[in-house]
Amino acid sequence: MENTTGLRENKKLRTRRQLAATALELFLERGFDAVSVADIAAAAEVSKPTLFRYFPSKEDLVLDRFADHQDEAARIVRDRMPGRGPVGALHEHFVVALAERDPITGLCDHPDVLAFQKLVYSTAGLETRLAHYGAREADLLADVLEAESVPPLTARLAALNLVTARQELGRANYRRIDSGKSADEAHPEAVAEADQAFGMLAGGLERVLPIRGA
Repeated sequence: MENTTGLRENKKLRTRRQLAATALELFLERGFDAVSVADIAAAAEVSKPTLFRYFPSKEDLVLDRFADHQDEAARIVRDRMPGRGPVGALHEHFVVALAERDPITGLCDHPDVLAFQKLVYSTAGLETRLAHYGAREADLLADVLEAESVPPLTARLAALNLVTARQELGRANYRRIDSGKSADEAHPEAVAEADQAFGMLAGGLERVLPIRGA
């Protein structure tokens, strides 16, 4: 029975990935607004109801990969080392991700990543839907802060500021790459801006957010 359940889940995951890959290929070829859900279902050889069982909206077919990062800020803060505050932990993680050219930082010049980011940032519907993922990321981070006895309003304001900083740094880095810079060329400026952004937040938030004890 356990093996059957595992096979079923693997099949669902493969189907989900196939649908997302098919949709992205069509979106990049024709443009997001020119492709319908029916087009995607036909290309993937599934019914529209089947497609909607996996993805609640057309936008989610593109942005589903962001769902994997919704708990990232919360996880980084929850698992930070002793002696670290939330701002410092997120700052350090972002700088490491820049060095690794992690696409989530915007500092990645791989053609496929750049094409995907151009699609997202040039499509109003995707930008709007992306805000939903950002709001969920802030909710999860606020929950972690509240669990460390941070007052609810303080936790919420801190989470919104930290999540927004990460998102805006990513957009700024994407714009650098889109303007023609390589990731290597843009890296020093990206690090400097990350240092500045998190430094601005640290000036206020570190007075009200807890340092992880030993």
